[in-house]
Amino acid sequence: MHVTGEDTIAAIATGLGGGVAIIRISGPDALAIGNRVWKGRKLLSVQVARQLLLGAVAKQDSEIDDCLAVYMPGPRSYTAEDVVELQCHGGTFVARAVLAAVLSEGARHAAPGEFTKRAYLNGRLDLTQAEAVADVISAQSEMALHTAHRQLQGHLRQRVAGIDGELREMLAEIEVRMDFVDEDLDWTAEDQLHQALQNAERLVRELLLYRQEGEVLREGIRLVLAGAPNAGKSSLLNLLLGHDRAIVTDVPGTTRDTLEEYAHIRGIPVRLIDTAGLRETEDVVERAGIDRSHDSIRGAQLLIWVIDLTAPLDGQQLDPALVAGRTVIAAANKCDLHTGELPALDVPIVAISAKNGDGIEALRDAVEAAVWAHPHDQEPDVAVSVRHAAELDRALLALVDARAVLQDAAFELVAVNLRAALEAMGAITGTTARADILDNIFGKFCIGK
Repeated sequence: MHVTGEDTIAAIATGLGGGVAIIRISGPDALAIGNRVWKGRKLLSVQVARQLLLGAVAKQDSEIDDCLAVYMPGPRSYTAEDVVELQCHGGTFVARAVLAAVLSEGARHAAPGEFTKRAYLNGRLDLTQAEAVADVISAQSEMALHTAHRQLQGHLRQRVAGIDGELREMLAEIEVRMDFVDEDLDWTAEDQLHQALQNAERLVRELLLYRQEGEVLREGIRLVLAGAPNAGKSSLLNLLLGHDRAIVTDVPGTTRDTLEEYAHIRGIPVRLIDTAGLRETEDVVERAGIDRSHDSIRGAQLLIWVIDLTAPLDGQQLDPALVAGRTVIAAANKCDLHTGELPALDVPIVAISAKNGDGIEALRDAVEAAVWAHPHDQEPDVAVSVRHAAELDRALLALVDARAVLQDAAFELVAVNLRAALEAMGAITGTTARADILDNIFGKFCIGK
């Protein structure tokens, strides 16, 4: 299907402030508008398609900037429409001036994600690939980027398509059975249909196993460092970041407020939060910091409890009510100064030295194991989003129901459930997605993409 937009859209397709700014124009009048605002030794045309030409962009004969231009005729373009891209010098003012010139010639400013939405509507991308474009842009780690790139290449689409194909084959046979109920035809045995339904269920469940990967790689986790004053939380923060971010002194209570930084641990995007040392105090400022520490702990997805091995464990214990429901790892710090046994705790404990780096790899291993709940030596093949998971859940429920009614040879109900499963699978790739769902997905994109 090719659905060229009736109007021509334009937007700045690069972040403002860089060395180069790209203004993208897409739609039926892209070539004409491009030639009205850009002038070079050659006109943009099919004869010079996909060649980068040097010229200048002007508005009402007033030159704005030297500019490279390229014309990409549809359907071999990002949107599958005619596209012109103007590459001018970076900077907020010049990019906006070039865009204003384009808009003055009849283009409409693109809505968020409208270029990618047109690529989807024109069949260049399915919905999982379109969503992967946003995942590539927002990737916070190398693992997240690689996984998004695989989805952009169609890995998730292929797996969904495989399930979709099996369901369609089953539905076709069921519908023929209902149309020719009195005919003695060579039907597939019901136990084979039952097995095919089980296999489809298995494939859906396998995809649902990637739900956690999708959530972690897209959203990251909130990892909070907590413990008594002077236990080494700030030193550990600096060690995990690889640079000095927090002030470290021997004076207890140096950290008076929470510090937040983004980091990657074993490819996992982490929002790393250092907190004020937990203790009783009359200091108003320190008390406010401790209150914020409590708030951070309550919102943590993973908590590293930093313990000073050179000090008594009494007085370093975390409030059980505060950490209830949290996943906790104990980091027993200052192991280079400690010769005794590690304390016996009911949470995983790792001996570290935030001063010289001893045990830091073991701590990273513990974080990885806590996040994935299993060793994660390889990057996930796909990363199922919350939206995908909801549709997979819907498909799975329909398949379970289909298998149940198949036992009674209630083929009409089997067909109803197979159609429901197909509708859910189609919503993942976009073949059955509603307009409001599409608006919600593409509305989250940045303008120009």
